[in-house]
Amino acid sequence: MAIRPTILQKGDTIGVVTLGSPLDANVIDTNVNFLKSMGFNVILGQYVYSQNGFLAGTDQERAYDLMRMFENNQVKMILPTRGGVGVAGILPYLDYYLIQSNPKIVSGYSDITVLLNVLYQYSNLITFQSLMLIDFTPQTPAYSYNQFFSATSSLAFYRQIQNPPGMPLVSRVPGNVVGPIVGGNLTSFVDTLGTSFEIDTRGKILLLEETHEPVNTVYRYMNHLKLAGKFEECIGIIMGQCTDCPVAYGKSYEDLIQEFVVPLGKPLMTNLATAHGPYKAAIPIGAIANLNTFNSTLTVMEPTVSY
Repeated sequence: MAIRPTILQKGDTIGVVTLGSPLDANVIDTNVNFLKSMGFNVILGQYVYSQNGFLAGTDQERAYDLMRMFENNQVKMILPTRGGVGVAGILPYLDYYLIQSNPKIVSGYSDITVLLNVLYQYSNLITFQSLMLIDFTPQTPAYSYNQFFSATSSLAFYRQIQNPPGMPLVSRVPGNVVGPIVGGNLTSFVDTLGTSFEIDTRGKILLLEETHEPVNTVYRYMNHLKLAGKFEECIGIIMGQCTDCPVAYGKSYEDLIQEFVVPLGKPLMTNLATAHGPYKAAIPIGAIANLNTFNSTLTVMEPTVSY
């Protein structure tokens, strides 16, 4: 069983770090103030405002900030400012035993999902594909906040992950499987194949989503995962949204699912509100889930935080 981080409550301290690409300082400050207005204390990483081209400081600096948050007993949650690129660069500089000994909530999506899955694989820690600092604004839909706090601030289990009204989950290949859920951003996982940090899908339910990639490029990444055995090893597949992914050569994302993913023969659910879309389901990476495509349900079978 994976380690559950401590529950997040009002008055707790959130550590904000920038682990991939830089974010404008004004955006960081504005959203930090919004977090404080929600009743949380906030501390900032030393390099949270740093910029080194398309990266927020060196790999070592970004890793340093993350490790200092794990070492700080006051911090209950670690919140990246954004994703972008470069998160994989910090992975060799992390102390996974120390992280396992100091479990905390880590939330994010996009390139952050590489970190989320590695923390599960190396530190046995449940993490969350959910909100980042850029999402803590008055404009974020209530659905996304409800999902986030249901996962991080409640001990409830048998939590059914549902889409917002008018956005049905779609079952494409029938099946009923139970196992840990892993995954996130497709591009980010392809970048780690052939390394010691590549995603482990053996006996897992695999979630994938993408953004701003033409469908022919999405196909290339999907085929790379297939050739690497990641679909053969998983027990079920959830295809999230491909946000702003242009049609290529007359083929759409839906065509790709029908022509590439359905023939894989694994229990398959599609259209889950994920990550880069306006509505963001909270997916606990490493938690046991039930994917039932006979009745189109995705249910988290255990609490994802603890006292």
